[in-house]
Amino acid sequence: MSETELDNVETLADLADLAREAAQDDNTVLVFIEQEDAWFAVVRVDGEEDPRIFVSDAAAAARSSYGDVVLTEELVGRAGDSEFDDLDSLVTELEESEDAELSSTGSDDEEDEGPATGPGGVPVGPLGDSELLSEFGVSSGDLLDLSGEGAEPGDALNEIADALGCAEVLEAVR
Repeated sequence: MSETELDNVETLADLADLAREAAQDDNTVLVFIEQEDAWFAVVRVDGEEDPRIFVSDAAAAARSSYGDVVLTEELVGRAGDSEFDDLDSLVTELEESEDAELSSTGSDDEEDEGPATGPGGVPVGPLGDSELLSEFGVSSGDLLDLSGEGAEPGDALNEIADALGCAEVLEAVR
């Protein structure tokens, strides 16, 4: 593990190339990105395979310049516009269902049940491959818990690094 300057990284491909350069042989490289204690991302690069990405809060990442690197079109909409159309219709159905419930109950409490989105329609909350660390002992559920409401990204990365056995190295590069 080492600290890497991301100033010249503009795309996920740039980040993956940088990770591959740091790899010994074709070993797995994990890149941790933390932005001002607002969100974190873990990018996993396995040799020449496509990078796997997990972002703790996609909407917060969308407001960050580093977020542009990890919030690729592939991550936000892997199957293209048709998948978004399906998602949009599902959201519309959920909103209509909520509106019907609200009008029948007269309560605003249920308004938070629908999927929240941030800038550019990017979902609020975790996004990506929550299984990318499972073979290292960090389950999908654990990763999602570390990304939940009220979770601190710095603390989450500390817990992840501790589980991976590299907490001391993470502290050294902070």
